[in-house]
Amino acid sequence: MSDSPVNMHVPGFGHGLDEALLIEWAAGVGDRVERGDVVAVVETDKASTEIVAERDGRVTTHAAAVGTILRSGDVLYQLAAD
Repeated sequence: MSDSPVNMHVPGFGHGLDEALLIEWAAGVGDRVERGDVVAVVETDKASTEIVAERDGRVTTHAAAVGTILRSGDVLYQLAAD
C-alpha cells in the first residue's frame, strides 16, 4: 500500500440488495485497524451487517455520515498505511 490514503468501498450486500443504511462507525478517524476488524455497521431491509477492514492501516476519512444510505461500490472511508 502506498503512503497516500486508499479509498475503501462499500461491499456488495448479496441477495439482490444494493443499498444499506449506515448505522454506526466502529472505527473512528485516526483509529488503526487490522484486516478483519469491524469498521462500520450497516442495515439492509433484511439484517444488520458489519463491514470489516480489507487491510491494515489507519482510518483517515469517513466518506459518509451515520444515517446515510450507501450503495454497493460507494467510497466508505479512506485508509492509509501507518
